[in-house]
Amino acid sequence: MTINPPKWWKPDLYLKNHPKRLARMCVFQTIRSWMNREGFLEVDTPTLQISPGLEVHLKAFQTEFDNPLTTKNQTFYLHTSPEFTMKKLIVAGLPKIFQLCKTYRNEGVSATHQPEFTMLEWYRRDETYEKIMEDTQHLVCACAQACGVTELRRGDRTCNPFQTWERLTIAEAFQKYVNIDIMKTIPEEPTLEPSPTLLRQEAEKIGIRCDDSDRWEDIFFRIMLNCIEDKLGDGVPTILCEYPTCLGALARKKPDNPLVVERFECYVCGLELCNAFSELTDPVEQMERFNYDMDMKQQLYGERYPIDSDFMDALRYGMPACAGNAIGVDRLIMLITGADNIRDVQWAPVMVQD
Repeated sequence: MTINPPKWWKPDLYLKNHPKRLARMCVFQTIRSWMNREGFLEVDTPTLQISPGLEVHLKAFQTEFDNPLTTKNQTFYLHTSPEFTMKKLIVAGLPKIFQLCKTYRNEGVSATHQPEFTMLEWYRRDETYEKIMEDTQHLVCACAQACGVTELRRGDRTCNPFQTWERLTIAEAFQKYVNIDIMKTIPEEPTLEPSPTLLRQEAEKIGIRCDDSDRWEDIFFRIMLNCIEDKLGDGVPTILCEYPTCLGALARKKPDNPLVVERFECYVCGLELCNAFSELTDPVEQMERFNYDMDMKQQLYGERYPIDSDFMDALRYGMPACAGNAIGVDRLIMLITGADNIRDVQWAPVMVQD
C-alpha cells in the first residue's frame, strides 16, 4: 500500500528551501544579540487581548473564553500587534523593550501574506522616530551580514542596505512619481476626514479610476498601490515618512507641521518591511482617533472592536514620549534569502485550503 505524505510535505521542495529556513534561525539570533547589546529587555505579552488593534482595515481572529468564574463567556481576540500591552510596560517604567512574537491577521493569503506571521516590535522611551530609523538600518544590516549576504533581493530586483538609505516624505514621493501635490488636497487644518474632491481630480488626471463613494483615504491608497509603492526601495532601502495626519494611526503630529505625523514605513524592492511611529501620548486625541476608526470600520465592514480601557487608563496616567517600530520578520528573511514566497521561510506555514 502506498502511503501519501502530508499535503504540505513535498520533500524536494522542502529540502530545497531548507537553507532559507536556517537563515530564519540566524536572523532570530542576530535580532536578540543586537537588542541585548543596545540594552533592550525582551518582553513577552499575551496573545489574547480584549482589543486586537484598532486600525480600520485590519481584521482580527475572535475567540470565546469559557470563564468558570462567571456565567458569561468572555470575548478575546488574537492580537494584530503586541503594541497596546508593550506601551503599558513603557508606562510602567521600562525604558527599552522588544518582542519577537507570533501575530495574527484574518486577511488574505499571498506570496507576502500569511494569517499567522512573526513580528519584531520594539520601543524606546524618550526618543522619536528619527532614532528608530537608525535602529532599523543598523538591525537590517546586522541580519544581512550575519547571514552572509551583501544585498537584499526580491525577484530580479536588488537593494544594498549597507549604503545610505533613501528618505522620502509622502509629499516628495507623490511629487516624484505622480506629480501630485498631495498636501494641497487636504485642508490647512488637520482633519481625520479630508474631502476627496481635489485628490479625485488629480487621480483622474493620471488615469486612476475613482467612484463617487471613494473617501480621500481610498484614493490615496489606490495611487500608492498602483503608482508609487512598487517603485520604492530599489538600489537602497527607502524610508517613506511624514504621513498626513488622517493616516496617523497611533503616531503623534510633527511639532512644526501638524498636517503630518511622525510615522515612517520602510520599503525594500517594492515590499513594505515595517511601520514605525513617534507614539501619540495624548489620551484625548487618541480616543478621538479610536472612535473615528471604529465608526469607519462599522460603516465599511459592519463590525467594531472594543477599545482597551486599560490602555486608555495608561495614557491618562501618563505615557512618556517614546517611539517604536514593527518589522515583519518573515519578509525580512525573504529579502535576505531571495525567497519568492513567505511560506518558503517558515518552518511549517498555516495550512490554508486552496
